[in-house]
Amino acid sequence: MPVETSVETKWFETADNILQSNNNDPSTLIAILQDVQREIGYLPGPVLEKIARDLDIPLARVYAVATFYKAFKLQPSGKHIIKVCLGTACHIKGGPLIMKALEQELGVAEEQVTEDGMFSFEAVRCVGCCGLAPVIMVDEDFHGKMKPKEIRKILAKYRNE
Repeated sequence: MPVETSVETKWFETADNILQSNNNDPSTLIAILQDVQREIGYLPGPVLEKIARDLDIPLARVYAVATFYKAFKLQPSGKHIIKVCLGTACHIKGGPLIMKALEQELGVAEEQVTEDGMFSFEAVRCVGCCGLAPVIMVDEDFHGKMKPKEIRKILAKYRNE
């Protein structure tokens, strides 16, 4: 077994506290994963292994749940998470062009994190404001009627925070 790093030690302490608060009950697996992700920011592999061991359930079951739900992340996200709407209205009005502009401006592909850890982006199916299509969300902020050339200006706002 590999030697734990201090980061892993903190992760395991977090997982222990969450597991204890759920009485190590396998029927609360989704709640446990939600709490772990809220505390750590994503679901690291070593923590998923620990959860499986401590709940005495197969690791495959833990991974099945963690990969089934889009809300769970197995990789860290950027400080600012950008969601690009690709629902019907946004798709028709240029959502894919916004995705390409983000990829070029950030220098990473969808669901990857920029080198400085500031940004990651992902496609979503609808953010519920079709009249503003195409729309992106940066964290909880909506930006509508987007054009690819506006991406740099919007990112600058978040880089300077």
